[in-house]
Amino acid sequence: MNISLYDLSVWVLPLVLAITFHEAAHAFVADRLGDNTAAQLGRVSFNPLRHIDPFGTVILPAMLLFAHSPFLFGYAKPVPVNFRKLNNPRLDMVWVALAGPATNILLALAAALAFHALPLVPASAAKWVADNLKNALIINAILAVFNMMPIPPLDGGRVAVGLLPRPLALPLARLEPFGMLILIGLLILLPLAGSQFGLNLDVISAILRTLTGYVIQAVLFLTGNA
Repeated sequence: MNISLYDLSVWVLPLVLAITFHEAAHAFVADRLGDNTAAQLGRVSFNPLRHIDPFGTVILPAMLLFAHSPFLFGYAKPVPVNFRKLNNPRLDMVWVALAGPATNILLALAAALAFHALPLVPASAAKWVADNLKNALIINAILAVFNMMPIPPLDGGRVAVGLLPRPLALPLARLEPFGMLILIGLLILLPLAGSQFGLNLDVISAILRTLTGYVIQAVLFLTGNA
């Protein structure tokens, strides 16, 4: 693959902003709801170095790229939350989890709205700005959809644990230490195994791509870009 400096310049900034705002939102909401654990560790911050996870931000996307996965994704260093400190642990856990994907949706909306300001940008920079905005829309939509998968420790898993009845929530919560291994199996190993037998087992990626497409279409419609 030939990746130019221009390619890096229009992908890195939107990715860093999306990840940083996502994690800072978790930390901010947790702090407001009674748990200052993340705040004490400096995670209520827009400094990307405080949020980058070597595996989730670098290695996992690279693995998906080399595996020719049709759906690339990654994640940042999880924000530590002491749920016992929250004012209402089960319900507040849901709000903390939702804060990240909700922030990504807001960033996607902001990027789509900014398309309307492109005529004000100097012609020499218009394409670069447009590509950054387009990639910001795509990246934030992907992060919002991916993180809402109902598998702990993803945000969707935390939301499910907080909303489901305890007999269902407890077994799901116990999956958290194995959540990333489950994801790697579903998104990388299963499709690779299927390809050896001529089977398309890339079902999860297909669902994620479809849902991401719907989110992007909705954002474009709401911002008058449809």
